[in-house]
Amino acid sequence: MSDEPLQPFSPPTSLAGLLPEGVSAGVLVEWALYIVFAFWAIFTIIAIYHWLKYSHASWVAFPAIGVHLFVSITLMAYALSGVIIVSL
Repeated sequence: MSDEPLQPFSPPTSLAGLLPEGVSAGVLVEWALYIVFAFWAIFTIIAIYHWLKYSHASWVAFPAIGVHLFVSITLMAYALSGVIIVSL
């Protein structure tokens, strides 16, 4: 055992010290967003399939799916680039 007195735990002041060499925090956030959006894409495809299959041919489904895709893609583009790409 060490003869030095115990020191209280203190969390790191910057998480950048925990990243591997050559990896910036921006790259880490970008890849985390890609993983979230991949999960979103899979979830959306499954939800659209089930909505169309079990909604008994409701015409409300088509505009709702279109609005969902438009809003989601706009939010994804903004999250990854910081620029809103909407021309009204």
